[in-house]
Amino acid sequence: MQEEIQKCIEVLKAGGVILYPTDTVWGLGCDATNVEAVKKIYDIKQRSDAKSLITLVCNDGMLQKYVKEVPELAWDIIDLATKPTTIIYPQGKNLAHNALGEDGSIGIRLIKDNFCNKLIYKLNKPIISTSANISGEETPIDFQSISDNIKSNVDYIVNPELDEGLKYLSSILKLALNGEIQVLRK
Repeated sequence: MQEEIQKCIEVLKAGGVILYPTDTVWGLGCDATNVEAVKKIYDIKQRSDAKSLITLVCNDGMLQKYVKEVPELAWDIIDLATKPTTIIYPQGKNLAHNALGEDGSIGIRLIKDNFCNKLIYKLNKPIISTSANISGEETPIDFQSISDNIKSNVDYIVNPELDEGLKYLSSILKLALNGEIQVLRK
């Protein structure tokens, strides 16, 4: 695993895009602070940058570095969640502008998965996580379901044997600073 992480870090630092197993499904990833790398992901997915992307962080400190204000309720949700949960915060900061929503919001998931957590920790930056498919197409549930078009457009593919087998999308909750919660995906 260490060799895979090191290779991913080299690619990410160079502004590249990786195809990697996340705590949910296989994802396209890049340095979430690099505008050009984020643009590559939109291009690969053939997706408008008007729709923001999910960002992964590895710990509480990193979450606070990239979210302007973390509502108290978010900490409770993170602690109580029984499955991967993405929270959309009203305002992101220190990220590539094209990783944010048009309103400045950001969807972030605090990752607990072994491979992703170690990768983000060693990179010391958040990474983008979006499903490995063309926008509008079905989300592939495993590595074999990912199209050759996606595979041929990334800079590095993580060894499929590192896939820990979780095959569902994260829950997505949108939080407002006033404590209001909106469930976007269960």
